[in-house]
Amino acid sequence: MSAVPLSSECVGIEIDEAPFEWTAKDTMLYALGVGAKPDGELEFVYEGKGPKVLPTYAVIPAFPAMAAVFSKVQLNPAMILHGEQGITLHREIPPNAKVTTSGKITEVWDKGKMGVVNVEAVTSDSDGPIFTNRFGIVDRSAGGFGGERGPDTKTVNVAPDRDPDHVWEDVTRPEQAAIYRLSGDVNPLHVDPEFAKMVGFEAPFIHGLCTFGFVGRGILHTLCGSDPAKFGGLEGRFSDQVYPGDTIIVKMWVEGDGEAIVQAETQKGNVVLKQAKATFSA
Repeated sequence: MSAVPLSSECVGIEIDEAPFEWTAKDTMLYALGVGAKPDGELEFVYEGKGPKVLPTYAVIPAFPAMAAVFSKVQLNPAMILHGEQGITLHREIPPNAKVTTSGKITEVWDKGKMGVVNVEAVTSDSDGPIFTNRFGIVDRSAGGFGGERGPDTKTVNVAPDRDPDHVWEDVTRPEQAAIYRLSGDVNPLHVDPEFAKMVGFEAPFIHGLCTFGFVGRGILHTLCGSDPAKFGGLEGRFSDQVYPGDTIIVKMWVEGDGEAIVQAETQKGNVVLKQAKATFSA
C-alpha cells in the first residue's frame, strides 16, 4: 500500500507491527542522552547497580511505529515537528527485552496551514503489554485539506495559579542532542546547523523527546522516590525549543491522589512542555 494524502479518512489506518529489542547498554545510553549522571543516578547508567530503566525509555521502542506513519500517509519530513507525547506504563520496563509494537492513527486534524496526525501504539513482550505511547505529528505544510480542526484543548492540564509544590531542574550539555540521537532519532534538525537553518530554525535544538526524558527524570526523582515502578505515565505538549546548554526547570503541582500537573521551562522563561500531566503511586 502506497502512502495516501493526508485527510480525515486516514483515521483508523493501522501501522505495521514493528519488532524491536534492547539491552541494558541501550537503556543506559538513553539515560545518558536525557541527562542522567553517575552522581545520584548510578543505578540507571551502570550495570553493576542494575541497571534500572528510566520510564521515559518507553518512547524509544515505539519510535519505529511513529516513523512508519510516513509509509502510510504523505507527510513532508522537512516540515515535521513533534507536537505532543504521552506514555502509560503498564509495568516496569525490563533492562533487556524483545518486543513488538502495533499502532494505528487515531485522529487527524486540519489546522489551516498545518496538519496533525495522532497515533497510539502499544508495545508488548511475551508477557503482554509493557507500555502505550500516544504521539502527535505536526506537518507544517499539510493543512488545508478540508478536515475538522479538532477540539479546543487550551483548558486541558493547565498549570494552577499558585506556586508549584515541587521544582526540579537540570542543565543540558552542549553535546546533549548528539548523544540522544544515538538512541534512534537521527533527524539532522537536532545536530546539523545548515539543515536547521534550511528548515527555518536559527540553530539545532534538543529533541522534544529528549526534553520529555529530562522532565520524566524530574518527576521520577521528585514524585516517585526514584522508583520506576511508581511512575504511571506522562503526557504533554511541546511548545518551544530547548537549546544545548539551557537549563530545564520542571514545575509540579500535585492535584489529587497520584496526579500532578507539570510544566517545563528554561532559564529564559520560555515554556517548553505545557499542558502536561504525570500519574504516579505513593
